[in-house]
Amino acid sequence: MATGGPWSVGSVDEALAAAGWTPGRRHAAEAERWADALSAHRSPQGHTHALFPAAFETWAELGPMTLGPSGPGREYAATGIVIDPLRGLHWARTLGDLGRALDTRLAPLGEESGGTALVAIDPEARLYCVDHTGDWYLGPDVISGLATLLTGAAPHRLVPPDGL
Repeated sequence: MATGGPWSVGSVDEALAAAGWTPGRRHAAEAERWADALSAHRSPQGHTHALFPAAFETWAELGPMTLGPSGPGREYAATGIVIDPLRGLHWARTLGDLGRALDTRLAPLGEESGGTALVAIDPEARLYCVDHTGDWYLGPDVISGLATLLTGAAPHRLVPPDGL
């Protein structure tokens, strides 16, 4: 994962450094353990998790890690994220439903600090968030999505096709 660009200057780079991340960091064994646990999980109704390379690569590079904001936030309160896909273990149906609505697949990435929202990733490495108020698009790549959380930038609300 390459850092750099307008979103990562400061906020994401600082959070990664503070959490102990270094370029080339790999926790493949942990990512494999997470993939095994997620693939073995079935909801009571039989829903399963989607697994794909972008999720695995992000888990291996960033997990397990907690990233915290360095300031108060722009449009919203800045929040941190716990990179641990097992925080979304019991969200298989929700992620499956949202993925179908977006014509993609979603895998859990972790949750906002405090457990207020689940953060998910799609096969293109775009980040999304699900909380009690709705579904949100955080960014077109991992760094941009993390920056949205860490800086308190306004995420984009996902509106159902029927406008409800």
